[in-house]
Formats: sequence, C-alpha cells, structure tokens
Amino acid sequence: MEIGIIGLPGSGKTTVFNALTRGRADVASYGDKPNVGVAPVPDARLDRLVEMYEPRKPVSAAVSYVDIPPPATPSDRIRGISGQYLNDLQRVDALLIVARAFNDDAVLHIDGSVDPFRDVENMMLELLFSDLELLERRLQRLDEGFKGAQAAQRDVINKEYYLLERIKRHLEGETPIRDQEFTPDQAQRIRGFQFLTAKPLIVLLNIDEDNLDEVGSLEERLTEAVEGPSVRAASICGKLEMDLAQMDAEEEAEFREAVGAGESGMNRIIRLSYDVVGLITFLTIGDDEVRAWELQKGTTASRAAGKIHTDFEQGFIRAEVVEFDDLVTCGGFAEARKRGVLRQEGKDYVVQDGDVMHVLFNL
Repeated sequence: MEIGIIGLPGSGKTTVFNALTRGRADVASYGDKPNVGVAPVPDARLDRLVEMYEPRKPVSAAVSYVDIPPPATPSDRIRGISGQYLNDLQRVDALLIVARAFNDDAVLHIDGSVDPFRDVENMMLELLFSDLELLERRLQRLDEGFKGAQAAQRDVINKEYYLLERIKRHLEGETPIRDQEFTPDQAQRIRGFQFLTAKPLIVLLNIDEDNLDEVGSLEERLTEAVEGPSVRAASICGKLEMDLAQMDAEEEAEFREAVGAGESGMNRIIRLSYDVVGLITFLTIGDDEVRAWELQKGTTASRAAGKIHTDFEQGFIRAEVVEFDDLVTCGGFAEARKRGVLRQEGKDYVVQDGDVMHVLFNL
C-alpha cells in the first residue's frame, strides 16, 4: 500500500516525507525522481506484546510513502497532469496533498503569496480535470468502436459508456469519484482506469512553528473545505517534525516535552494514512518474533494467513484467534484457551482489527 505525497514546489512535501520516513532526501533542490520510504505504524498493542513475550525481533506494520516530484518545468505545469507525473500519481493507492501554510522569505511561492486553501482547491481541481480528460478520451473511443461493433459487443460498450458518462456528469459538478456511489460490479469496472479522484485523500497543511496554537481552528476550516468519507485533513509543522525525526527516541521525547509539542504529528499522519486506505492490524506471536501485520478491512482468515506465508494460505486448516485485550487479561494463549476466549475460526472468518492469530496449516 503506497501513499503518494504531492504538493506545489516549495510546499515542504519532501520535508514531510523525511519526517514520516525518518529519511534524508534533499529538501533544497527539486529532484526529478520519486523518493520512496517506509514508516512504521505506531501501535501500543504491539508494544504491550513485546513487553509480554520479549521477542528477539519485534516488527511493526508499515505504510509506504512516495514523494512524487511535480512536473519539471513551468510549461509542463501549465499543461496540467500528464506524462510521467500522471503515471506516478496513478500507480499509488492514495494521495497526500501538502499545502504550504508557512512564511519563508527565502522560498518564494510560485503564485506570489501564501494561501493554503487556494492551493488545496487548485490541486484538487487539477486532479478532477485529469479524470475528465481521461473520461472524454475513453468515451470518444467507445463511441467510435460502437459503430463497427456486433450486437453483443454493443451491449458491453453501452454499459461502459453510460457508466462513464454518469461519472463525467458528476465530475463536471465537482463531485470527485470517491464520493460517487457504485455497485460492486461498477467499482470493479472502473478500477483499471486509476482515476485520481477515486483515490483516498489526505490534505495536510504545513504550518509555521509559531502557529502550533492555531492547529485546531486551521484543521476545522480545512475539514469543512475538503470533507468526504475517504478524505482526512490535518496540519503539522513539517520542519520541526523532520528535525525531531532525526533524533533518537529519548532525545525526541525530552525535546517535545520542553517545547510542548505533544505527540508526534507524524504518528498522527501515519495513523490517518492507515485509516483512509481502509487498513486494520492483526498480530502474530512466534518463537522469536512478535509482529503487527497491515491488512485490508474485510479480508478473510485464509487470505490473512497468506500475508504471513503463501504456504499458510494454500494449506490453511483453521486459525486460533483471540482479541488483544483478552490475551493481555489472560496473560497468554494457554490461559486464553482455558477461559474459552480463544476461538477456532475457519477460512471465511473476517479478520478484525486487533485480532491475535495463530495459523494452523498442512501441506
């Protein structure tokens, strides 16, 4: 699961990328290739299991981030979303827009003034226009193909044409595809187009350190502007968070307490990323490893077993499942089994967030 980070030049998106992934990508120059990094998902449940079992190797669930460079030249930006930039956006699973809300005389805004809400609106419209262009091209090809098609083919073409035409009408009314309603079959039909406004979205204001006390009001205004079931809004001071991300854990905690920075803003963004793409976590306990696994909501036990190892899915017999809280209360699997809170689940069981699983399989 990859989250693509986008933003105007000078928005601080690479700074945000470095803070999220504890990376060291160059923030002073505008590169032409994506930066890729992974962020562990903070999870107190994993921490508790590590305390209980003292494994040699604890492993967190993770989110991958891609810092996508904007079009290389001003003329490319005028043409909108196309070429390699479009390809980069289409291949990620969700988008994170970074909008500049900080002042820095050394970094000029390409539009001459700092207005994050204007920038967010313009970028969201660019995504929408990109989808409209793709739809118009596809509708034209369907129209041309219909003329020479046989009766059976015409029925298939008609179904796609009217579905895409409906999507186009809603887009023209500025309703992104993620907010439109589809049957499961229709959702499957359009998945291959990789429409940009169909992707879950996080909108992030990159603020000044001096404006940390305004976070609440800024986020409230931003949420009103971009609200939707698959959209999340937040604000952080990217530069501060990047600097803190380069410290060790103890030094970071001391600094946060000293400046009143509270919980890591990056941890919050990572959790938002996890939530907006519909991920949950299940946990496993091995001889020398305690691990949290990211998993799409609605996934069955046999498919979840396949994340651990393909053999587990192919030879799946059943899963022993206990809820995290019950496991902690019991102190381990043996006592959970005694108390009857350890369940035997078949391959079609839908895994729930916080399930601790032990997979039984045979090949």
